[in-house]
Amino acid sequence: LSKPGYVCAPINLGANTDPYQPIEREYMLTRRLLEVLLKFRHPVTIVTKGALVLRDLDLLTEMASLRLVRVMISHTTLDAGLKRILEPRAASPAARLRAIRLLRDAGVPVGVLCSPIIPMINDCELEQLLESAQEAGAQSAAYMMLRLPLEVAPLFEQWLHDHYPQRAAHVISLIRQSRGGALYDSRFGARMQGEGVFAQLLAQRFAKCIRKLGLQDRGALKLDCSLFSPPGVQLQLL
Repeated sequence: LSKPGYVCAPINLGANTDPYQPIEREYMLTRRLLEVLLKFRHPVTIVTKGALVLRDLDLLTEMASLRLVRVMISHTTLDAGLKRILEPRAASPAARLRAIRLLRDAGVPVGVLCSPIIPMINDCELEQLLESAQEAGAQSAAYMMLRLPLEVAPLFEQWLHDHYPQRAAHVISLIRQSRGGALYDSRFGARMQGEGVFAQLLAQRFAKCIRKLGLQDRGALKLDCSLFSPPGVQLQLL
């Protein structure tokens, strides 16, 4: 943050791995990061499926009062059985909805991220996921199609054959149809939502549902970068 020439822009916690994994209870790395960002008035966005985010409600509330934070809760399924096999160590659907409710009650801007959307596994739940989140207090919404980069692809294929052997071929076929024939498309404009007929239908369903529910696109809320006070920089008197 104190590097010469650094230009303040919102930092995202949770882009590659969840910042509120169980080990965070002991290490408190995410909390310490938030303390630094609050101290220097640096905006941050958070994506998590962990209810542990509520532990830091004191920091998040203060940051929200300065327009320095937005939280997106990842909401994957309302099916307890699917949750157990897909996200066995993550918070339950009820715990995630409770987190949305308590964040909203505390004045923290909160949205829902329906992700990953997996063809023929949880795509049928999209509208229910959005509705339940909106009822809990979510103000914005986004979704992402399943992404299978590098070593994730064979792990997912094995998971499919273990839990949904009769559906596996169909699921993989729809993923390939949405990724230009491959299992993964790294292009920035296509990797989140995909392309093709299935992806287009999903996008239309999402757009129609958030319009009906009055949910904003997650990019609608702009955080404040003007308050940033770099560490080690002496402010001018005049």
